[in-house]
Amino acid sequence: MSAPPEELQRGTSSVVIARHLRSDIEAGRYRHQQQLPSTRKLADEWQTSVATINRAMAQLANEGLVINRARSSRVVNYPGPDERPSNQQTTPTVVLIGGYPGSGKTELARILTRLTGWPILDKDSTTRPVVEAALAQLGLSPHDRESEMYLSVIRPAEYEGLRTTTAENVECGNSAIVSAPFIRELGDAAWCRRITADIDAMDAQLRTVWVRCDPDSMRTYLIRRGAARDAYKLAHWADYVAGLDLEFTPAMPHAIIENSLSSTPLQHQAEELLRTWGVKKTR
Repeated sequence: MSAPPEELQRGTSSVVIARHLRSDIEAGRYRHQQQLPSTRKLADEWQTSVATINRAMAQLANEGLVINRARSSRVVNYPGPDERPSNQQTTPTVVLIGGYPGSGKTELARILTRLTGWPILDKDSTTRPVVEAALAQLGLSPHDRESEMYLSVIRPAEYEGLRTTTAENVECGNSAIVSAPFIRELGDAAWCRRITADIDAMDAQLRTVWVRCDPDSMRTYLIRRGAARDAYKLAHWADYVAGLDLEFTPAMPHAIIENSLSSTPLQHQAEELLRTWGVKKTR
């Protein structure tokens, strides 16, 4: 885990820290029985006090996600099944998860994957190495996500790669959880009709999720992940936020997930999504 910059840490509460650690555990970044960093190390990373970390850990311990052991060591208590049963339905399901950068799309996708066993296709994880190499060859910054070259040439290729990889999974009878901003796509009624028709033609069902997040929480998440591709957004934050439609609604049937710092934990919302869809958890 990268250490959050100092500008994020001043005034960071135990509730915020607990939320980040909870998401890391539920998304599998901290594994079952893995020892967490020491209290002192976490305090240094978050530029906060040991007392604040202890309060955050007490909250996670009360939820059963962390077990306290001797000498102040703490381990994750989030077991997976000894034998993961198949959760593949007769009809494959494609879950599209969209949202602005830093909204928590990937965390939600990872949580759903751990709950269902379905493969995750995340745009950044799947395409970033190729995108960065292509941008460098074009003489641009590998972290560029704002230029016309990226938006008109590279970005469409990223989404086409996601589409074909998703289709391959469905054609093999697999469900898939696809995570990407999908901002242009889900706002385009014609695109929504096409993707719905494509999924129907493959005898699969489509589920769409939009992840919402207030600007302050989004900025916190972006700083926390420390990705170079977010540097431009953070350096021009006011202008960036002014260009966002925070009430964006996809032009197709969808579910809304609220992921601001004050929202219900993603795990609970993910479980409710699956109940709504009639999908059984594998854990």
